[in-house]
Amino acid sequence: MVIKIPIEISARHIHLCQKDLEKLFGRGYQLKKLRNLTQPGQFAAKETVNIKKGKKGIENVRIVGPLRSKTQVELSLTDAIFLRIKIPIRKSGNLKGSPGILIVGPKGKLRLKEGVICPWRHIHLSKKDAEKLNLKEGDLVQFQVKGKRGLIFNNVMIRVSEDFRTCLHLDTDEGNACGISEKSQGTLIIPNI
Repeated sequence: MVIKIPIEISARHIHLCQKDLEKLFGRGYQLKKLRNLTQPGQFAAKETVNIKKGKKGIENVRIVGPLRSKTQVELSLTDAIFLRIKIPIRKSGNLKGSPGILIVGPKGKLRLKEGVICPWRHIHLSKKDAEKLNLKEGDLVQFQVKGKRGLIFNNVMIRVSEDFRTCLHLDTDEGNACGISEKSQGTLIIPNI
């Protein structure tokens, strides 16, 4: 079975919990929405922070809302090489044993003990689409991108939620490797059973 799905690039970003937001931006601070993202309820905030590891740093890392129960920094492997840290490739929220980093905001600093990951490439599926395709949370599939730099991604994780809009999320390294542009689409490959 072959299914066409839109592709989005997920650039480096950070999710904050309330306590850490207040440490970086001040007591009672609330994120200001810059723009909605395609996943319902998700938004890019106007606020950014800087991250540092030793003498290396990356400025203006975008905060993505809404707030979460734990702070999480999502980087590409190229970012990690630049910062000289080894980060695991993980499903979002799986932070145990991941490295930490220094986060610098306008009102304070936060030394995150763990929470820096490279997000596992994944397809967001609505519950309805997942049922139609006979896929469930955590399944691994293949995804083909055509073009001059076309390739097939193996081990693409399925994420399922009532709230999801169906699309593939790649990090910047993966998107650049196959020449993804805005409004790109690819093909979900499901083996015939």
